[in-house]
Amino acid sequence: MYQNGHYGVALLFVAPIGTLLIAAGFVELALMAGATAVALAMVPDLDQRVPGVTHRGPTHTVWFALLVGVITTAIAVAVAIAGPVVSAVTGFVVGTGTIASHIAADALTPAGVRPWSPINDTHYSLDVVRAKNPLANYALLGLGIAGVVLGIWAGTTAANF
Repeated sequence: MYQNGHYGVALLFVAPIGTLLIAAGFVELALMAGATAVALAMVPDLDQRVPGVTHRGPTHTVWFALLVGVITTAIAVAVAIAGPVVSAVTGFVVGTGTIASHIAADALTPAGVRPWSPINDTHYSLDVVRAKNPLANYALLGLGIAGVVLGIWAGTTAANF
């Protein structure tokens, strides 16, 4: 997928997390989670700018997702908007999940991904749409935005009960 599609998938992933955080009264953490997801959405594709690193190689694996999760956990604990435990869990889930959502979006394309490499080189591709398809990328972006809007509404409604 391209940038708009990855942003949409990241927003779609983080929307239910934001909903729960808002409902629990952690509005600032929900905002931070959303901003983090958008900021991380394109990180796996930085491999295209690093000489000697294959595109959809190491940065498109579960191991990279876990590494990003550990890094975002450390940052979240240092910032500790909502206390160390809630911040740590949110940081790990958002960091790992955002990278995983990027990998999942790329699995929709014919090129696919090898998320368990180098342990298992099985290629995963749903071959649904080409990465450059503008309709698919904008549809994912629209779904992500709709998910966030619905999540804000649901979280706010639940918090007011």
